[in-house]
Amino acid sequence: MTSFDDAGDRLLEPLRNNSLSVRFFNAASTVGDFSIVWHIIGLLYAIGSLHRLREAIALSLALGAESLIVNQGIKRIFRRERPTTSGDHRFDVRTPSTSSFPSGHASSATFAAAILTSYTGWPLVLLWVAIALVVALSRVVVRIHHLSDIVGGIITGAILSVPALVILSSVFS
Repeated sequence: MTSFDDAGDRLLEPLRNNSLSVRFFNAASTVGDFSIVWHIIGLLYAIGSLHRLREAIALSLALGAESLIVNQGIKRIFRRERPTTSGDHRFDVRTPSTSSFPSGHASSATFAAAILTSYTGWPLVLLWVAIALVVALSRVVVRIHHLSDIVGGIITGAILSVPALVILSSVFS
């Protein structure tokens, strides 16, 4: 896994030295904190509809449960060290208090994208996936996560989205 992570670091290093990508990925990482971007998307989606507001609230509650499972459960099992203890000096991001594996940003991004896709259907799936990938990748670019943490987070979010989607579909059917 170390060689995979090292190869990812070498591949992404040019992004860390480009002022535009530094601002972009710094912002993406920040809006991913506490799933802020997903809560905002849910609220925007809810405008004008009581049904969509209920779905947005359900999304936020589901994200809270997903975060609890990942940060207080799964991460405590692995206790992996982060690539840097306080991030990379080129980025102004919050230093997380949890361990590195799996990436919570990647997990919540995948989880939220799956739920939003179930709400909106396929026309917006590419938008949700693009946002999710940017948020997930931002964590490697800002050197808060290893590339394998992101892969683990994507898998974790996908797995956790299955029971969530079953529960939400029964609630909203």
